[in-house]
Amino acid sequence: MPVPRGKKPAVTAGVPKGPRPSENQEEGAQVKRSSSPPHGAPKKRTAFIDITNAHKVQISLPGRKKKKETMKKKQQQPVRKASSSSVATKNQANLKKCSSESSEDSTAGRETAEEDGEENDEVVVEEEEEEQQEAAAPVEELVVEAPPAAKVPAHLQKQHVPAEFDIDSESSEDCYMCPEYAKDIFDYLKRREEKFVLCDYMATQPSLNAEMRAILIDWLVEVQENFELYHETLYLAVKMTDHFLARTPVNRELLQLVGSTTMLIASKFEERSPPCVDDFLYICDDAYRREEIISMEATILQSLSFDISIPIPYRFLRRYAKCVSAGMDTLTLARFFCEMSLMEMELVTERGSLLASACLLLALVTKDLGGWSPILQFHSGYRTAELAPVVRKLHRTLSAPPDDKLRAIRSKYSHQVFFEVASLPLVSGDLLDEALSQ
Repeated sequence: MPVPRGKKPAVTAGVPKGPRPSENQEEGAQVKRSSSPPHGAPKKRTAFIDITNAHKVQISLPGRKKKKETMKKKQQQPVRKASSSSVATKNQANLKKCSSESSEDSTAGRETAEEDGEENDEVVVEEEEEEQQEAAAPVEELVVEAPPAAKVPAHLQKQHVPAEFDIDSESSEDCYMCPEYAKDIFDYLKRREEKFVLCDYMATQPSLNAEMRAILIDWLVEVQENFELYHETLYLAVKMTDHFLARTPVNRELLQLVGSTTMLIASKFEERSPPCVDDFLYICDDAYRREEIISMEATILQSLSFDISIPIPYRFLRRYAKCVSAGMDTLTLARFFCEMSLMEMELVTERGSLLASACLLLALVTKDLGGWSPILQFHSGYRTAELAPVVRKLHRTLSAPPDDKLRAIRSKYSHQVFFEVASLPLVSGDLLDEALSQ
């Protein structure tokens, strides 16, 4: 029968009072622990030394033996000197006592006392000489040689940035800009792009085509605006969609489910306060169930091996625009070009850093701000000749008449917040060829 809380159990006869301590039960702070172990209990053993027996343990270390012997001799030295002085005093007393005796006996006594005194003096002199020799001897010190410094590999060595190409020193006081590592970070992202190179995967999709993909991207732009998400979230969602479709055949009825799920994953990765699953069910007009979105989320993550840190062109675009101190209107125009490129299946195969460089170059030429300068070439790693094919593809895409079904991006960048860059006239082909030929 369980004992009610707050009441002490009854004590039976013949049993000691108080509860029996269990094996893992700790005693209170006020109870004094017994120094002797109970009968039959295992003997306690600490990892190194019991702290209560530390004064009994003698540890011999190299280089300490000579110093300990010197201390012992110094401690014994006053005792020995005192003993020699006491011997001399006794000898003098014996001489006085024996002065009345015969001259032969006194002479023998004096000779014996002098010999004893000389022996004691010799012992003291020898001890003093030994102490002086030990004091003059050099003290042995334990010298620990530091291990040789490991050579830093070439790919980990910090690259020297010329003063004319330094764009991070002005942010040296801003820790959020990471000025010490900014270039290293973007160089790493540029190398990481090689892992995420895509090909034209539409041939492997039996029920999809490029137009359906463009409609999905246009819808994702509207979702990004309605939820007021970061642009990084939109770009990452598009990248994950392309990588998933490149590996998995998808039926056209599930294409919107794939797009909304990738936007949900990207929101969890980029946003401070991502939308919940019910929000995505609402924007899909309840075309899918909650269990389907959760199941698709697990499927996409497993297909991508949970590696969703994909370099996106938007990050490179902001970095390269900083190299030329581009104004917000020029950067926004380049962002418009970059966002329009998301819907083109022809540009899916391009690396994010190359696509961002091409969009910025087209914006600079459109605004008549010059071409690809040496500082841009240094930080991006691309020359004008390498950017020319992608710039021409962008120009053809933007010169084509707009599709009435795909108006989300143009409507977005026609707003005053985005400097109405969508309504700016595009540079002519002749001026573009002239700029690319430089």
